[in-house]
Amino acid sequence: MFKIEFQMEVKDNTVEKTTRALIQESYNKAVSYEDYRSLLASLSAEGKATGPNESEELTEYTILNDKRMKRLDKTVKVSEENTNKIKSLGKKVTWLVLTESWCGDAAQIMPVMNKMAELTGNINFKVLQRDQNLELMSRFLTNGTLSIPKLIMVDSETNEVISEWGSRPSVATKMVENFKKEHGGLTPEFKQDLQVWYNKDKGQSTISDLVKLLNL
Repeated sequence: MFKIEFQMEVKDNTVEKTTRALIQESYNKAVSYEDYRSLLASLSAEGKATGPNESEELTEYTILNDKRMKRLDKTVKVSEENTNKIKSLGKKVTWLVLTESWCGDAAQIMPVMNKMAELTGNINFKVLQRDQNLELMSRFLTNGTLSIPKLIMVDSETNEVISEWGSRPSVATKMVENFKKEHGGLTPEFKQDLQVWYNKDKGQSTISDLVKLLNL
């Protein structure tokens, strides 16, 4: 019995070290939010998209997302209460976010993350392209899928994973789950309704979730 428990512990430690190594390697590929926004603007202007499958549909989503993010970069507001909580963060963390240019949820969420990170020197916000980092992505699946955006929160000093979040705020996740349960899948109409919800929510559900993630 003790031997089995010891073997499992060693296995768990091995997995943890491998994940930590992948995260360390990812820092060399990760870019700042500002650099990611510049990339998105360039792709939009050129009619291109990130990832290996550069279809017309994905390039159209990229163009739309660039417009969404431009608007949100200017309009997202963090309440005074949440601002004070974020500024009270007492440890340095890195937010590694896996995404792609065509992801509609990411376009609604990442500007919110950036607004939060700008409020404190203790959040280092870095962006990775999912399809260039599938080995890391595979460690942080959502219900067995490569759903994005996916935030991996890491202790900046130890590279240990503290928590993870994604791919949608909890309220939107519940909306999606309920619709799938009733209809079996997501329709184009529902996806449009979801974007309308994001517009009305103005990032506040994401802020609420991430403040809780930070244990503030």
